[in-house]
Amino acid sequence: MVKETTFYDLLGVSPSASVSEIKKSYRKLALKYHPDKNPEAGDKFKQISHAYEVLSDEKKRRIYDEGGEEALNGASDMGGFHSPMDIFDMFFGTGRGRQRGSHRERKGKDMVHQLKVSLEDLYNGATRQLALQKSILCPKCDGIGGKKGSVVTCNTCSGSGMYVRIHQIAPGMVQQIQAQCRDCDGSGERIPDKDHCKNCQGRKTIKERKILEVHIVKGMRDGQKITFSGEGDQEPGIEPGDVVIVLDEKNHSVFKRNDIDLYMQLEIDLVEALCGFKKTLETLDQRHIVNFPPDGFITPPSRRQLEQLLPPREEVMIPDDAEEHDLGNAYDEDEDSGHRGAGVQCQSQ
Repeated sequence: MVKETTFYDLLGVSPSASVSEIKKSYRKLALKYHPDKNPEAGDKFKQISHAYEVLSDEKKRRIYDEGGEEALNGASDMGGFHSPMDIFDMFFGTGRGRQRGSHRERKGKDMVHQLKVSLEDLYNGATRQLALQKSILCPKCDGIGGKKGSVVTCNTCSGSGMYVRIHQIAPGMVQQIQAQCRDCDGSGERIPDKDHCKNCQGRKTIKERKILEVHIVKGMRDGQKITFSGEGDQEPGIEPGDVVIVLDEKNHSVFKRNDIDLYMQLEIDLVEALCGFKKTLETLDQRHIVNFPPDGFITPPSRRQLEQLLPPREEVMIPDDAEEHDLGNAYDEDEDSGHRGAGVQCQSQ
């Protein structure tokens, strides 16, 4: 039993949830409530990020389960908690910059999109088209924002992009506040109104609709990321970020996937279990397999007697193009093997 379930409720999982279930839930909620996609859900984003940081850490989760959030706050060896955006970046691998040599290169933020895919898509492979709106440098002014030579240093911030305001909070006591310059939006540059580019209105960038082809390779998994390098928003003097596609596998009505194996539940009648049966199963690539016991499983006289005693079995129509395959013995003679029949593997490459 856990003392409180607030963090579990935030992520929509039970206290007995596995680490993989917690990760999958956080992935969906983080993309849904991310400030870039849902600006009004900032508090919700912080809450689910904090809950994930605790429940994904074995030590923090144990302390929380035993004593709740109060125990976490009182633990001296927990260290500080990360910011919600840091957790998001670490989870999706979307850092805000890249370390090269002795300097840090400025890089725009990555754009993360979730793409729902079926189990058939992951098994057979597929191609999906994703339309997105992105900012690109204005082609009319090459991202300058106006005529060549019209850019001047901002007089308000002297080109720093920031200004310092002194605020007196008491006699003999002042407070220094640093803020982004409003006149140049932090760029340190200004363009006279008469010289503004007519295409971008001096904003240096315009919106463009971009179509990306997402190739889903056979054997890909739920949560796998497909990255389009440099396809993020463009800004002057900054390397564009990436577009990251996160695959979200939809539940299948028949099969369930476990690593590279596929499992399904099949209900059979008692007469079928004792006397053998034939059923058609449609695979994810639309092939048919026939499952039946081996020869000699039961003697013909005994089979006829059982069929007379038990209810009649249902007649099943088998397609003309069905393929017949032996999936193994109904009862394995080797008791130490631990296997009962054969599984169907998901294709991968």
